[in-house]
Amino acid sequence: MECKFINIACQEMIIMPNHFHCIIEIKEDYNSIPIGSIVQWFKTMTTNDYIRGVKTKKWKAFDKRLWQRNYWEHIIRNEHEHEKIANYIIDNPLCWEKDKLNVDLP
Repeated sequence: MECKFINIACQEMIIMPNHFHCIIEIKEDYNSIPIGSIVQWFKTMTTNDYIRGVKTKKWKAFDKRLWQRNYWEHIIRNEHEHEKIANYIIDNPLCWEKDKLNVDLP
């Protein structure tokens, strides 16, 4: 998937069974595009890709929305905070058994 926004980059990320985490780096020459527009673009493109997979690759169809309505965001303000959040993302699969989001999926 090609990125529409050239001034952003995905740093640490992990895809979990029913959610994902990603640190989005916004470059210094960022041109004031709201983070909500970036997330909306990502949700639209991934939904379109999933629909194509359902139609052409026999992926399981989803009954409701692929994405929840909102998202959680946090501005990382220093290297220590970045390291802490990056480690949380990287280690997230190790904690899946106890995760409150670990529920039976349909």
